Amino acid sequence: MSQPPRLFDPTQLASNLRRRPSRENFVRDLVFDDLADRLGAHMRNFADAVLIAPDVDLLPQEVATASGTVSFHKVEAFAGDDDFPDLPDGDFDLIVSLLHLQAVNDVPGHMARLRARLRPDGLLLVAMIGGESLSELREAFLAADLAVAGGASARVAPMAQVRDAGALLQRAGFALPVADVETHRVRYANAFALMAELKALGAANPLTDRPRRFATKNLLTQAAAAYQEASADDDGRVRATLEVIWLAGWVPHESQQKPLRPGSAKVSLGDVLKKG
Repeated sequence: MSQPPRLFDPTQLASNLRRRPSRENFVRDLVFDDLADRLGAHMRNFADAVLIAPDVDLLPQEVATASGTVSFHKVEAFAGDDDFPDLPDGDFDLIVSLLHLQAVNDVPGHMARLRARLRPDGLLLVAMIGGESLSELREAFLAADLAVAGGASARVAPMAQVRDAGALLQRAGFALPVADVETHRVRYANAFALMAELKALGAANPLTDRPRRFATKNLLTQAAAAYQEASADDDGRVRATLEVIWLAGWVPHESQQKPLRPGSAKVSLGDVLKKG
């Protein structure tokens, strides 16, 4: 069986996170707040639940649902050389993966392995960085690379589009799949301020074929100028897109709603239209 391409370097990802000057992370906190809102609408008891996330020890242990409280086993993402996290023994009613899947090399295989650890009627919730994130920075570096070196380099990681991410749930065997997007616009004084924050968040280039030499001053200046020209507001500050894709899927169970068999409807669409 052929192995998926290794786009991401897990060792580099772990190193980026270790070398951060601070563990503050507004993206992680924003996504966790959204998770709390989503779980708060569930009338379910999740007796055994796992939370996978970077800096997971900084996140709350419990989240309220509409019928009680979820208490998580917390598992650190990007903790080692393997994409797949070190889950506790046993099966679970709920697995939540926050800000991990966007940097996994074998996403379909990863989701299938998570599904195998869920009980029937268990829920998988995933939040991952989406394909429109940092599109402004990607385009600015492309323009700068073309101007300085005459060709492009892999400087901003590729990310999934929501239409592709939703299909992954079905491919992994989940029922009742749902995919939606939260889009945020974040503003910075200039492109250099954005680059500095990405480094502070541990989001430096994690690609396996990333350039091995530091970007030159000329390249960074060209990229910042291209960014300013394309994405500045009237006050001179620049915009950056943050897209978070949310995925939800259930392990099949006989209690779940199922579509009617073709031809089993008791009322025809023609009859309905005639009555109207």
